[in-house]
Amino acid sequence: MLIKSCKLIDTFADKFFHLSQFSLYMESNAKIFSSTGSQYLEEKIAKKFGEPLGKVNIQRFSDGEIYVEFKESIRGRFVFLIQSTYSPSDNLMELLLMIDAAKRASAYKVIAVIPYYGLARQDRKDRPRVAIGSKLVANMLTAAGADRVITMDLHAPQIQGYFDIPVDHLESSAIFIPYIENLKPPNLIFAAPDVGSANRIREIATYFECEMVICDKHRKRANEIASMVVIGDVTDRDVVLIDDLCDTGGTLAKSAGLMKENGARSVRALCTHPVLSGNAYKNIEESVLEELVVCDTIPLRGECSKIKVLSTDELFAVTIRNAFENKSINSLFMRSRMANKK
Repeated sequence: MLIKSCKLIDTFADKFFHLSQFSLYMESNAKIFSSTGSQYLEEKIAKKFGEPLGKVNIQRFSDGEIYVEFKESIRGRFVFLIQSTYSPSDNLMELLLMIDAAKRASAYKVIAVIPYYGLARQDRKDRPRVAIGSKLVANMLTAAGADRVITMDLHAPQIQGYFDIPVDHLESSAIFIPYIENLKPPNLIFAAPDVGSANRIREIATYFECEMVICDKHRKRANEIASMVVIGDVTDRDVVLIDDLCDTGGTLAKSAGLMKENGARSVRALCTHPVLSGNAYKNIEESVLEELVVCDTIPLRGECSKIKVLSTDELFAVTIRNAFENKSINSLFMRSRMANKK
């Protein structure tokens, strides 16, 4: 009986040892690496994830050529490479070289974490003899050796279909909904910047059990609007305009002005990606917007008293953790919030 008990204890101890070793393996087998374009965000994500950033050497030769070298072993590891591919295009080339270097260093899985997916506005062939930039980027990431992509608020959700590898497409609603809930505007109404984004904004409006309007605009060319009308009534309402990105800020400023002309009490905008090129900071500052709330998927390159930044670090850290541990990320999406609310 004593011998049998000892064997049981030994078996349990052996299993406990292996479980402990497995847990230790799980904790140390994921590495997050910093790129030069998103270092401001990567440090926060790594801290939330609970692991220090990996060591990588990224240099540029005098002619602009990029050199990448991992300074520690990543053999057999899950490697997460964080880089937003905003302009200039060096950010994309740097990410591709990091993916290639990781694959050649025998990483088990290479996951490209792209908070802002550049060239996403080139998502279709809408006129003769044009490129489909977002499809080209998808092909290059796959060819370089990426095993998975984690990104946020693609300009067109259908871009996920350009990939033959898994894509985790996060939504900014996980960041913006708590902000709006804390804000508690009395006569809330949501505005979609165009007809194409109406379905996404309708989900948020349904969550808050309020109405929505649509800004219908016609463009002369990129970044230049010929005409705009508001479909719906905004009289004496607190308007929240939601969009996936803000580029020059011209559309946003014009939309806010039009809402005010139509009787809106206040107008604020929530945009995921602060591209903010050209005269964007001036346009936002001089607009009738109460505030422009953005995420930190792209670093701000100027100052504006009306711009407020919300961090995505926890959202990406949780997604990276779940991808590493093969867990679902369904709880991070709007549909999960809607189900829980019911």
